[in-house]
Amino acid sequence: MRHPVLSGLCLAPLVLAQPVLAETVNKLEEVSISATRGGSVAGQTPQKITIITREELEQQLAVTSDTSQVLSNLIPSFSPSRQKLTNSGETFRGRNPLFMIDGVPQSNPLRDGSRDGYTIDLSMVERIEIIHGASAEHGLGATGGIINFVTRRPEGTQIRQHLGMRASAPTDYDEDGVGYKLDYRVEGVRGNWDFLAAATFEERGMYYDADGRAIGIDPAQGDTMDSRSHDLFLKVGYWLTENQQLQFTVNRFELDGHHDYVLVSGDRANGVPATSVPGSPEGDAPKNDVVTTNLTYRHDNWLGNQVLAQVYTQRFRALYGGSRAGTFQDPAYAPINDLFDQSQNESDKVGAKFTVTRDGMLNNRLKITAGMDVLQDETSQVLTQTGREWVPETRFENIAPFVQGEYRATQRLSLHSGVRYEYAKLKVDDFTTLASYNGGQFVEGGEPSFDETLFNFGVVYQVTDWAQLFANYSEGFGMPDVGRVLRAVNQPNQSVDDFIDLEPIVTDNQEIGWRFRHGAWDAEISYFRSDSDLGARLEQVNGVFEVMREKSEIEGMEVDTNYQLTERHRIGASYAHVNGKYDSDRDGHTDTRLGARDISPDRLTLRWQTRWNDRIASQMTGNYLFSRNYPGNGADNDFSSYTLVDASLIYTLSEGKLSFGIDNLFNEDYFTFFAQSAGLLDDQYTKGRGRTLSVGYSLDF
Repeated sequence: MRHPVLSGLCLAPLVLAQPVLAETVNKLEEVSISATRGGSVAGQTPQKITIITREELEQQLAVTSDTSQVLSNLIPSFSPSRQKLTNSGETFRGRNPLFMIDGVPQSNPLRDGSRDGYTIDLSMVERIEIIHGASAEHGLGATGGIINFVTRRPEGTQIRQHLGMRASAPTDYDEDGVGYKLDYRVEGVRGNWDFLAAATFEERGMYYDADGRAIGIDPAQGDTMDSRSHDLFLKVGYWLTENQQLQFTVNRFELDGHHDYVLVSGDRANGVPATSVPGSPEGDAPKNDVVTTNLTYRHDNWLGNQVLAQVYTQRFRALYGGSRAGTFQDPAYAPINDLFDQSQNESDKVGAKFTVTRDGMLNNRLKITAGMDVLQDETSQVLTQTGREWVPETRFENIAPFVQGEYRATQRLSLHSGVRYEYAKLKVDDFTTLASYNGGQFVEGGEPSFDETLFNFGVVYQVTDWAQLFANYSEGFGMPDVGRVLRAVNQPNQSVDDFIDLEPIVTDNQEIGWRFRHGAWDAEISYFRSDSDLGARLEQVNGVFEVMREKSEIEGMEVDTNYQLTERHRIGASYAHVNGKYDSDRDGHTDTRLGARDISPDRLTLRWQTRWNDRIASQMTGNYLFSRNYPGNGADNDFSSYTLVDASLIYTLSEGKLSFGIDNLFNEDYFTFFAQSAGLLDDQYTKGRGRTLSVGYSLDF
């Protein structure tokens, strides 16, 4: 039987996590990246790849359980967190990331409701793999990059259990601000079987700003505060032979708002923030309800090849808050301005991936990976109070064969190249838009199809034993927000087959960088450029965001560096800059700066990690967001800088571990980046969380 440490791995060879604070300098383990189809090794790729280890996650989870805040803290080119149940306005290198769980896509680009970052509890995650920049390795959606949540795997040969609990509260204490979390895990290996089962339950209290005011709740997109979530996770594997494993994984995540508060609108012109007061909002509470399944077969030595076959499903339901918005009004249901309704995004995916890799060819110089992906995604948006269809059911069918190669030309030079052919078809039946769209328009359905051949080229050159150059060109394949386009038809005699707005988004990503590791110091610097001839910028028109298909160009720089001061102290810094323009007059030349919904402010992150002794480890992180002027309506769009500092400490007891975390250590009083520059409504003019304390205890037995 295979060594139990390997059991549970389904997407990559042996993975050894890098410790947060190395006991010895310059002693790093190789990490194989499952988000790359050929299982590339971190630090040997032509594009920038970041690995967030379990140890780093635990330091972050001691402070916050908000997924977007964790990503924002650890990926400087990821937009600042909105601290809401939405990723709207949060981008990665100025474009959309593809979220995945063990390679299963979570994003829903056909009707992008911006809830795809909240489909799993981070307690279930072993590490997070981030591919920076556009990539077609997993098909649709990764125009900004890939964020892959790799789930935990069974370890050891004994039955092992874990019990954890955590409580949090604002320092300006209010009992409504108290939250708590419980998590349990059991895992083990028995003969050829291995398993891991886990569950989490979390109650989140209200969030309070630095002045002790309840932060304005988001009645439309939904909120993580004043909510309850649970996650049920199961992974079962069976070793058919020493080299063959069959593994099944299922994850059920649900987050529901309590619906106990109503919004008090702010006043942007006078600097008054939106707040919340107890109340009973109309309608049902916003929620996410997501079930992901994954059946994987792997053979590590089939005639000298490594084979991976994967079949997966995802059932995604995202309910949004309701209103009496003009879009919902229909005199057939209620008098004008008196009809309340709310929408729900519904997406059902079925897909399969097949990959075969052969290494060691041409005198151990050539590695080839080939395969095929198949996906069917059925997406719609319904109005739950009246049973109307806002976005008709749209079926996306996609088949994509690919081949990827790595050629080690010399001991110092490796060449990387690949090609992927995407064939996609949309199927939409005849439908009629809501009455608010010019009385309701009949739209003839259709089956438009698209095909693209996507390429990538890369080179890695080891200049010296401690310095490396890399360069990469890659193309990403995405779709515009199809649902937003279809639901907004307000002119007669329209046909789905004739919409240019449904054409795919092909993004070209060019990157050049330098890696350095010498003695106690390591660094990585990269410059990137991302171009799309037919983008999908959102612009507010008559109070509703519409898709604008325009050429866009984005460029930026990322810098990461760390220095091991002593055996126990490590400091680090990261900096990210992103800028972009779009073609406003559609003459083929970009001429207008992109706004805050696409481009995040420059960010500097400083870290100090310390292992004081064998029992105590701490981390302090500071994020400074630089001021920036954004295009739009003048000063109201401009962003004013702020600094956030977090601290965490983990203390290992003779039995279990204690964790302490402080979010916003210095109680910074600030309006969030989104509130200042991207969300221009008074309802969205919210402050960020004030100082919040967390304490936790966990026991492994």
